Amino acid sequence: MSYKAYAQVLDWGGHVTKMIVAMGEEVSSVSAEDFLIHVQKIDKETGLIAMTAKSFFKPNDKVPAVGSMTVKKAYPCDENGNETASSDLVALETNYGPMYPYSAIAYQKNGYTTFADCRYTVRYQGEVIANRGELILEGKELVETGVSEAGLNYAFVRPQLNNPKPPMIIWLHGAGEGGWDPYIAILGNKVINLAYPTIQGYFGGAYVFAPQCKTMWMDNGSGQYTRTGKSMYTTALMDTIKEFVAAHPEIDQNRIYIGGCSNGGFMTVRMIIDFPEYFAGAYPICEALYDETISDADIEHIKNLPIWFTHAQVDTIVPPNETAVPTYKRLIAAGAENVHFSYYERVLDQTGLFKKPDGTPFEYFGHGSWIYTLNNDCKLDFDGTPVLLNGEPTTIFQWLAAQHK
Repeated sequence: MSYKAYAQVLDWGGHVTKMIVAMGEEVSSVSAEDFLIHVQKIDKETGLIAMTAKSFFKPNDKVPAVGSMTVKKAYPCDENGNETASSDLVALETNYGPMYPYSAIAYQKNGYTTFADCRYTVRYQGEVIANRGELILEGKELVETGVSEAGLNYAFVRPQLNNPKPPMIIWLHGAGEGGWDPYIAILGNKVINLAYPTIQGYFGGAYVFAPQCKTMWMDNGSGQYTRTGKSMYTTALMDTIKEFVAAHPEIDQNRIYIGGCSNGGFMTVRMIIDFPEYFAGAYPICEALYDETISDADIEHIKNLPIWFTHAQVDTIVPPNETAVPTYKRLIAAGAENVHFSYYERVLDQTGLFKKPDGTPFEYFGHGSWIYTLNNDCKLDFDGTPVLLNGEPTTIFQWLAAQHK
């Protein structure tokens, strides 16, 4: 009566992609259509069924987080999920992704993404065969957490390659990943990709450091989203970064990079304006620091800092023509020589796994341009030409790794 559920961190967070279920007897063949997985997402704080927002755009329209997952492939397997001729264990490959909300292991609580206590009941030909087990989230084993003296939670991953003087990649979360669970800051979407071999290889092994604020980075003390360009967290964030660096003296202080999405993109630009000498490069995504709050002196302070912006033209949450686009153009006009901007028309699935009924790539809402950055897809500059590194086309993280103070 037991299962193991395996989740991967995809572009939109952790999703269960596979389960291993004990059948109670040996089988040599099974049919996916005979299985159904009932899902209950339990609020860890109350122990009750979680109430979650019906959609991102209707946060106050809440429904019980109860539903089902369907199975697309089933086969006898060994304890590691490898297909075998016969076994008393069966692997169930689930339908998952943006069209399957109950494959997700998180939900929205009070405006923040949080992990649920996910409980699954597996039925075979209508009969319950498993109703207890464990959930294993890929990548979580790499993540450590802490709290700074300034009061900010943080999550981090140590360098995955042996590097006596590793750089540090800072990730600043969006508004939905604030709150109380630091794991969300790095596992709430595909930030963990920065700890995987390709990107770690560019940096020769690097720390990934993800601080978390209790509300949102744009909170200027009012508790609201504002256009003032100010944050109540600026000093606390800088103190947290410096505290972590001091506790890990092997970090190369000439190679500390900062970036993030949406609220985190706002805070990225806020931090490089306020502390331009501290960072070796920046990668703000759909950043929400309105250009009207950035002075000409600010532009002068950061024009020589390597920066790579990412945004989508159809973003209605953070309009690019009021934020990143005019700021980028002002930097270029001021003489910036190493500032780039990948400007996408729309936000489309890059994996080939998720498609619309007509077979074209699934289209995410326009604010999700971090998908391109975290998949290291950004290659083209604002004018559509390749960004070059040493005369050769490059990607955003390959470029970032080459930047030094």
